[in-house]
Amino acid sequence: MTENHARPRTFRLSRALPSWSLVAAGVLAGGLLGGAYGVLKTPTYTATSYVIAVPTEKSDTATALGFAQAYGRVATQLAVLGDAQRWAGVPLATLRDSVRTATSPDAPMVAVSATSTRPARAAAMADAVARALTRHADDVKAATHVELLEFSRAVKPTAPASASPELTGLVGASAGGLLGGLVLLARPRRRPEEEAARPASVPGPAFAADAHGQL
Repeated sequence: MTENHARPRTFRLSRALPSWSLVAAGVLAGGLLGGAYGVLKTPTYTATSYVIAVPTEKSDTATALGFAQAYGRVATQLAVLGDAQRWAGVPLATLRDSVRTATSPDAPMVAVSATSTRPARAAAMADAVARALTRHADDVKAATHVELLEFSRAVKPTAPASASPELTGLVGASAGGLLGGLVLLARPRRRPEEEAARPASVPGPAFAADAHGQL
């Protein structure tokens, strides 16, 4: 089998196409696939509940800030999620996969966020975890001298948090264009021996007649 037959068909085809067509085809295909993914994918919603750490008479703001950081890490542990499961009405695995927390280095506050395909369920899960977290903090308040209070309940989201079809289409088009550019760079170049094997150009009749007249 010759070397020409051993080459992948994709590369042989890419050499026959104009350079810009590979990138254009990648952009078009990526945009269509990305847009279709955004349309077919089930939208998800995120709701957030906030709790705040408050120092007691035997504590101070710096201590409350430190415990807020600690409670932010504890909120997604099994002990807290196990209690929240009763109020959220969802399996423990769903809470573990759907709930995230965030804290601030400047404020003694914990944000508990939950994501679901149903807006009401997202809000219910966020509130349930925040409630369970405040219960656990209240159990050890005598030792920590910090109280965890509900600052703001989760509001049922009205708009999805997942990417829109327009955004997924744009991302897909960018990825497709990049892939087309890579294929353009990777396609084989014409070798010197192939250039030498090309038939030599023959002068046209007019040029040949002029040359004869000068002899």
